[in-house]
Amino acid sequence: MQRGPLRRLSFVDLYLWGVRISVLAVVLWGSFGTFQADCPSALTLCDFKSKYAADVWLDFIVFGLSQGSVYALIALGYTMVYGILRMINFAHGEIFMSGAYTAYYVAAALGRSGFLNRNPLVSLAVVLVVGMAISTAIALILERVAYRPLRRAPRLVPLISAIGASFFLQYTFRGFFGSGFQAYPEWQIFKGEWAIGGVGILRTQAVVITASVLLMMALYIFVMRTKTGTAMRAVSEDLEVAALMGINVDRVIVVTFGIGAAAAGAAGVLYALVFKQVHFFMGFNPGIKAFTAAVLGGIGNIPGAMVGGLFLGLFESVGPILFLEGLRVPGIYPTGIPAPYQLKDVIAFTMLVMVLIFRPSGILGERLATKKA
Repeated sequence: MQRGPLRRLSFVDLYLWGVRISVLAVVLWGSFGTFQADCPSALTLCDFKSKYAADVWLDFIVFGLSQGSVYALIALGYTMVYGILRMINFAHGEIFMSGAYTAYYVAAALGRSGFLNRNPLVSLAVVLVVGMAISTAIALILERVAYRPLRRAPRLVPLISAIGASFFLQYTFRGFFGSGFQAYPEWQIFKGEWAIGGVGILRTQAVVITASVLLMMALYIFVMRTKTGTAMRAVSEDLEVAALMGINVDRVIVVTFGIGAAAAGAAGVLYALVFKQVHFFMGFNPGIKAFTAAVLGGIGNIPGAMVGGLFLGLFESVGPILFLEGLRVPGIYPTGIPAPYQLKDVIAFTMLVMVLIFRPSGILGERLATKKA
């Protein structure tokens, strides 16, 4: 006698379905509360109104895209290293920080000399190259000193080494450069807005989105169209077989660390363009968010990291206002949660937990074989 579909569900399955339904109910409840419905009668369509104008929502979306572009660039380093070594490089956030922090001194020197605003595009290119070069150099040193000797060790050992490297970089930069915030100089050409399709968009955000998309396209073409990219994909598929086929595995791993670090260094400079300051601890939150984005898109999947970063940035920007501001609870929050945007980190990390529970392979990821998992 066959059991019915409901009887085949375990208690854990029922519990997880309950969590899914609860989360969906909260999202719908908050969204309907944010867009207040005006229903004249049961037979007429409801008119949904928000206290925010359309241009404000557009600002949220553009900011989310610019923030998500930075997350995507950082997430590429996580996903590429994991794709080859099956290791999470938790020092990657500090590699992001090191590029932005070092490039600050170059940008400040160019600003004091006046070259920054006389030749803004050249100056931006110089600052980007410096940030990418420093991040790449630090990542290659970490790979050689902290990770390569532990390549055959149990998985927990390189993870602990990565966490130790993260703290080492944080406090090294604090010791050399101090614990205060450093204000990035402003490019005059990037002040104000550009009208794109009749819509005003902050110039810094437009530059960040454009530069990030170009860098991600260049990386994708490199991985998919070049011999080195083919070797990287072969090593990711099976390291031992790739070595037997004559691929220099150590060289491929070094190139992978270098490319991921260069993307993180560029992300650090673009992040500083938007938020206008750097400090020794600035890599922690973006690093964790980028890891969330990599898991969300599918860890080990390069397009997945890009999509996950953009999706997380949008969700983090729009989510607090869309889901939480209208979440009215009689007797507790009768007018909605008073400061929803302060809970944006909660939304991001809740998403990480939900993805790990319900789709560990991510949006574009595939279920890994036992050897890879």
